[in-house]
Amino acid sequence: MISTAPAVKFGIDAFSGPPLEVWPTSTPEDLAAVIKAVYRQVLGNAHVMDSERLVSAESQFLDGSFTVQEFVRAVAQSDFYRARFFESSAPYRFVELNFKHLLGRAPESQEEISEHIRTCIEQGYEAEIDSYIYSEEYHSSFGQNIVPYYRGASSQVGQKQVVYNRMFSLFRGPAEIDSGTKSSNLVEAVACNSSSKITPPLSGGRLSGYADATEKTFKIVAKRGTSGRMRRSKIEYVVSGGKMTPTIQQIQRKGATIISITEVA
Repeated sequence: MISTAPAVKFGIDAFSGPPLEVWPTSTPEDLAAVIKAVYRQVLGNAHVMDSERLVSAESQFLDGSFTVQEFVRAVAQSDFYRARFFESSAPYRFVELNFKHLLGRAPESQEEISEHIRTCIEQGYEAEIDSYIYSEEYHSSFGQNIVPYYRGASSQVGQKQVVYNRMFSLFRGPAEIDSGTKSSNLVEAVACNSSSKITPPLSGGRLSGYADATEKTFKIVAKRGTSGRMRRSKIEYVVSGGKMTPTIQQIQRKGATIISITEVA
């Protein structure tokens, strides 16, 4: 049998269904449902053709060699995931989707985003994925046998309200496919530590197309502090979406504070 964890509120359970847990008594049909749920959650609702399925990892899961956690890791480490969310997306988008797919929540802060971007740059793609899968948060939330789910969309003890709000910016309805959006949904809210307005998920239909992050231009306004009697001054950067992440990192290294990020073209 499969046990279901508490249902997720506000219609997001209509997208992924209640979270699933594998037990020793789980039937082959139960395990097949878990495989489907893992693909749907980790790959952001992408359609997986038979030729794209991870046959070896599925077999290891079905024969008990892999836990749910290990199967989730195999999917997130796959060429399928890498091509759709790492190689073709802006760095911010890649990281925010890792939070959504693997931890079931939105990022809390610019520090979290920067930490994961540094992990990816300094240690590589595999280390970035593993930093979620083998984290204490993953272990305490899902353990080895629960399929990750969108826990960030329901109120959590100790969770910041801003994370709850931001989850609705990442989840836009059951028809959404995460690979269809290449630019970040949260870059301004996270960088400026501002709250996001709660907009309920769409009940159906596709969202309008998004331009690739590299096709957009953003203006970043930062305030830099100076020593002595010199007054704090503002500085503006106009950058493409593709250069958003390194520019923000450069600003932070200089000890400046981001005031706003706006799309200008």
